[in-house]
Amino acid sequence: MKVRRANSREKILAAAADVARESGPGSLSLDAVASRAGVSKGGLLYNFPTKAKLMQALVEDYLREFERALEAARTAGASGESLLAIYIKLSASDCEEPQPSASWIFSAIAEDPDFLTPIKSFKRQLFERLKGETPDLKALLVCFIAIEGLRSMNLFDSDILSADERGLLISSLLRIAG
Repeated sequence: MKVRRANSREKILAAAADVARESGPGSLSLDAVASRAGVSKGGLLYNFPTKAKLMQALVEDYLREFERALEAARTAGASGESLLAIYIKLSASDCEEPQPSASWIFSAIAEDPDFLTPIKSFKRQLFERLKGETPDLKALLVCFIAIEGLRSMNLFDSDILSADERGLLISSLLRIAG
């Protein structure tokens, strides 16, 4: 039996992220990903049996990267900035980048109802962590829900805020966060 190389999964994920950025996740084809990763389609399917599993792995990879960025910003922040303020700034920065259409999410959920499980788990763990480090629960709730709303508007291309309004929202949330 052939042992797969440890980096084939990472190569496929990197290729899938590139293809998704270029053509949008909804247009992601397994053939294009396999070609970009330099693996056979069988090799891709060995690692990710369905397109939904590949998309779920991309989402999980994004969540890990966000967690790393949160930790890196916290470690680098000698100013004593709260975890909530760091979360607000990272999320706001994330929302500045245009997102491709989110229609692929609906397809992924239809194919695999557990698609959202890692997202829900990540959000729950993040919220609990923020709750443990934020003395004012009301401030946390307002900031967390506002940022998640901003993320949803960005994801579903329904952002109605001007750049000035978005800036005002972020600065207000940072004041609330303390």
